[in-house]
Amino acid sequence: MLDAIDRGLIHALHIDGRAPYARIAAALGVSTQTVARRYRKLRGTIALRVVGLPDPHRAGQAQWLVRLTAVPHQAQNVADALARRNDTSWVKLASGGTEIVAIIHTPTGATASSHSLLLRDIPHTASVTSVSAHYVLHTYFGGPTAWRGRTGALDEKQQALLRPAAPTPEGDAAITDADGPLLATLQHDGRAGNAELAAATGWTPAAVARRLAELRASGALFFDVELDVAVFGAGTQALLWMAVAPAQLERIATTLAGHEELAFVGATTGPTNLVAQALCPDPASLHRYLTHRLGALDAIHTLETAPVLRTIKAAGPLVTYPAGPGRPR
Repeated sequence: MLDAIDRGLIHALHIDGRAPYARIAAALGVSTQTVARRYRKLRGTIALRVVGLPDPHRAGQAQWLVRLTAVPHQAQNVADALARRNDTSWVKLASGGTEIVAIIHTPTGATASSHSLLLRDIPHTASVTSVSAHYVLHTYFGGPTAWRGRTGALDEKQQALLRPAAPTPEGDAAITDADGPLLATLQHDGRAGNAELAAATGWTPAAVARRLAELRASGALFFDVELDVAVFGAGTQALLWMAVAPAQLERIATTLAGHEELAFVGATTGPTNLVAQALCPDPASLHRYLTHRLGALDAIHTLETAPVLRTIKAAGPLVTYPAGPGRPR
């Protein structure tokens, strides 16, 4: 069970994933030691992790939302193999455990050799019985924005104390190859200290701090929070694949981005052109959402609901957690 301090800490990290413990403590009205101790506890119990992620467009990355169907006794193995790759994120088992959904990252404008996972590796896997790939055209909700179910702990005054000052970007801080070690370290731990980042990059701590400020100010780098959403009461998860009239797509997607039940809304290519992830307390709540809120939107012509059984990998690279309750799922 999360108490008020735990929830406040998680909300604080959504506002600024690299906020110092002392600043979080001041906003919560507790000691710095309490915040540090709670953060360590939550890392072990609910797999809490801050990850630093590059903006895909600024990093020259395209995103493909891929749906695979595998033979039942091999689906877990296929999902695990995908999760171990550096070019995948959000690997999930869905639809009774035989469907795998994952995001695959490829260089923008890449040659066929750069799409080897999509064009060769997956189709030639014997245990995979069907594949469909959907290019993510636009993200309406997700990324640096947070699912609202875990960001209601702090009032406006507390949020203002935590919100970092908006720096003025100096030009377009494009991500370059030299940023690779910095980004790789932040993807594993977005709260890594400047000294650790300096050791990983070969830069000075001052150079690390300056580069972080540049990337964050330009929007090329953002920080997200991973955790087991079940501790916030999201016991039922589902991916929603929708077909919407093109002329109504912008309006419907913007409307869905305001729904508190959703953690992601994106436009894609394919027979369905809008996908969302729903997080609800139970199946009855999901049913009410589908029939009452989505059902009221006439522009949605078709809707396929794929229950998510388990999340194998989230946005950041795989990590090994100790055994116990609260594992990502």
